Amino acid sequence: MRDIRPLGFDWLLTLASALALFTVGACWLLTMPVARFESTGSTSAEGSASRGKIIFAAGGCASCHATPGQPDHLKLGGGLALASPFGTFRVPNISPDPVDGIGSWSVADLANALISGVSPEGTHYYPAFPYPSYTGMRIEDVRDLYSYLQTLPRISGRAPQHDLFPFFRIRRFVGFWKLLFFRAGKSAAVLNKDPVHDRGAYLVETLAHCADCHSTRNIFGAIWPATRFAGGPDAEGTGFVPNITPARIGAWSETQLAEMLKSGRTPSHGRVGSSMSDVVANTSQLPESDRIAIARYVKSLPSRPTPHP
Repeated sequence: MRDIRPLGFDWLLTLASALALFTVGACWLLTMPVARFESTGSTSAEGSASRGKIIFAAGGCASCHATPGQPDHLKLGGGLALASPFGTFRVPNISPDPVDGIGSWSVADLANALISGVSPEGTHYYPAFPYPSYTGMRIEDVRDLYSYLQTLPRISGRAPQHDLFPFFRIRRFVGFWKLLFFRAGKSAAVLNKDPVHDRGAYLVETLAHCADCHSTRNIFGAIWPATRFAGGPDAEGTGFVPNITPARIGAWSETQLAEMLKSGRTPSHGRVGSSMSDVVANTSQLPESDRIAIARYVKSLPSRPTPHP
């Protein structure tokens, strides 16, 4: 039988195939994990473990990475389960164990994890790990944190694998998320040249990643900018995290805020609870000057209405 396809059909099919291949290739390149650091230059210098201890406390590392069910918050064997709309994430072992932890990592590996959201194996980390905030870290603080982590106990045993819905098990899709919501090395801190305020900006926006809890997220798990620090549903679906803008705590003084970060006591003679008590366990280890700096920056946040639960 004579071929009755329109003239040029084969050409159109070839063009469609080429466009499809180009689209796949472009997506592959655009979603590729990008590690910003190599084990040379700024990442090869020695850090200070004593300064790293402050970074560790400010970052709340123990709150997530300490092995559940035991009292020592410096045993960083991981395993904590974090519920989410995408499934359950399991926090990894970050002890200096060379097999099950990060003992074989370099400073560059740690910097790429914290600032780029990329593993030593060259894969994307899920943003349940708050690298969208940590990405603003100074490399000298990464070096100091690395030095401190090396002093902690080695804990054997790996955390269970994440238990995610099938679609979200494909880590390469995190590359699309990064294209939309992540800018490596960019901090959300608003500076005003007051050294105390600007130190607080770095602590609140980057190290302590306060917005990660005190904000509402969209269906992709990214923070709605209009709700930043204004509170929202707990990421694990177990309550509502309060608004910490002046709309909610505007009557608190810097001194009262700093005291809450030290003792957990609020100006109304109450005490913080839930996950905030873990935060206070960390911030109480900071110098008083850092707590004052956090308080000053929080007091400067724009007032935003509390989203409806």
